[in-house]
Amino acid sequence: MKNKIIEILQYTLKKGTGEEFHQIMKEISVPLHIHNGIDVVSYGNSLHDSDCYYLIRSFDDEESMATALEKFYSGSDWKNGPREDIICRIEESMKSVLAVSQGEIAKLGKGI
Repeated sequence: MKNKIIEILQYTLKKGTGEEFHQIMKEISVPLHIHNGIDVVSYGNSLHDSDCYYLIRSFDDEESMATALEKFYSGSDWKNGPREDIICRIEESMKSVLAVSQGEIAKLGKGI
């Protein structure tokens, strides 16, 4: 089974914005990702602090990740949609990119 690339984004949100952030992700951003062909494996507030958040996305390879994200973030649906509401709530962000088996990705995504 071929490995896929996962990108794990971790956000420290501005104090008290975790619930609003999750609603925006759930109702607007994640559906927009899916509409644009991006596989959202899992997302949500951290168990230890509701103002910490994660988003895990999956791609076939690094090239397809770069292409999909460039298209997504340069598109008007993102720019005129949830972009500002998301960015204004993020205090810090961290990104990790890993090669992971499809079986492991499926285990991560059981909540979606």
